[in-house]
Amino acid sequence: GRRSGRAYRTPINVFRRGDHYFFFLTYGSDVQWVKNILATGSCSIETRGRVVELVEPELVTDPELRPAPPHVRFVERRIAGVTQYLRMRATSAT
Repeated sequence: GRRSGRAYRTPINVFRRGDHYFFFLTYGSDVQWVKNILATGSCSIETRGRVVELVEPELVTDPELRPAPPHVRFVERRIAGVTQYLRMRATSAT
């Protein structure tokens, strides 16, 4: 945590495009894990049995959710009303 220093595990949907990872913010950008990442400027995720270090968080407002796969775009936009995502870059080839 940003204040406690504790490590947390949060299950989320994340999608990779090249060396960028996209986190579609189903619960909005005002949740603690997003604030923590923006404050520290980095995070690590475990995906497919590997740990990936991510940097350069950017909060993007995009009502079209262009980077999302079509089925995710439909669910996130139409059902959940999502208009933002967090984009980050992997520090090395994954």
